[in-house]
Amino acid sequence: MTNSLLRGPSGSLASSASSPSTSGRYPAVITRARATPRGLGVSGPAALLACNVACSGRPAARRVASVVTRSIADGHDAERLKDCDVLQLETFLQAIRERNQGPSQAPGEVFLVGTGPGDPGLLTLRAAQLMATADVVLYDRLVSDEILQLVGPSARMVYVGKTAGYHTRRQEEIHELLLAFAEAGALVVRLKGGDPYVFGRGGEEVGYLAAHGIRVHCVPGITAAAGICAELGIPLTHRGVATSARFLTGHSREGGEEALDEAVALAADPHTTLIVYMGLSNLAKLASQLVGAGLDPATPAVAVERGTTPGRRVVYGSVAELHELAGRAGLRTPTLIMIGEASRVHGQTHKSARWRMHATDAHSCAP
Repeated sequence: MTNSLLRGPSGSLASSASSPSTSGRYPAVITRARATPRGLGVSGPAALLACNVACSGRPAARRVASVVTRSIADGHDAERLKDCDVLQLETFLQAIRERNQGPSQAPGEVFLVGTGPGDPGLLTLRAAQLMATADVVLYDRLVSDEILQLVGPSARMVYVGKTAGYHTRRQEEIHELLLAFAEAGALVVRLKGGDPYVFGRGGEEVGYLAAHGIRVHCVPGITAAAGICAELGIPLTHRGVATSARFLTGHSREGGEEALDEAVALAADPHTTLIVYMGLSNLAKLASQLVGAGLDPATPAVAVERGTTPGRRVVYGSVAELHELAGRAGLRTPTLIMIGEASRVHGQTHKSARWRMHATDAHSCAP
């Protein structure tokens, strides 16, 4: 397939290879503001009108713009929607289509890429390679700004982050965006904090895209449990202390409360290290359930906010008091919770470990 010409942001013409999976960085079709990676967008009736004008007759563009304008109409914060300039969407998608024109034209590919717990040094080499060559990058709230700086300058950035009680995108909308960009022939990278298949809804996105004929690849990331425990010097398993580790979500989808309660009860095992993701808001209930299921209230526990990043904050305590201590320290999401006797290994190895205190100078070691 021959090279095609793409018009850069300054209006000049530049040459770009046609294969998104083998070429280097493409010339910028749509620029982005590196200094404010989550702060560009337009909203209101003008955006709706622009969608109708720019995207008529283009199925992929109409799908993208439809998701964007629905998000605006639902009252989402336009300042965090970088893809809201719908006048640019058709230009971008058309450039991608022109680049891929030819007898062997096929949909693009989607890569679900785990970015690890936050420290850019824990990013995999494959993840960095894909970020440098992507056409489109959809990224979550948990992907740090330091990691976003590694995205190639020509990539179109789309923020699809979620936090408790507030979603800039419903999961169904994220599915539609991934499909639309892939159908246009783009190399699409979906950045996720941690690992895509550990409470990352990666399986749902793979299933949706595969059902629509899109090839999807998963690039694993260091999940928060492994990265943060390594940083703190806490082993997930330890001979004679913890013979297993269990990962648990701290909240359930609507209607799944009973199943989650059963899972918590089964996790009350003194020989298991329990790692709870997204559990800060339900920490009091979680502790009560574990103690009610037979776990010793004095079992050591740790809560870590933004582990492996410069903003890390750590609270040590027992399972019975951790909620109070975390509240007193003002911990906020994302916070990982670790419960189990293996947490004492940190205290035994590092005599300065301070239980029942808020600490920010935890011991570090590379995983």
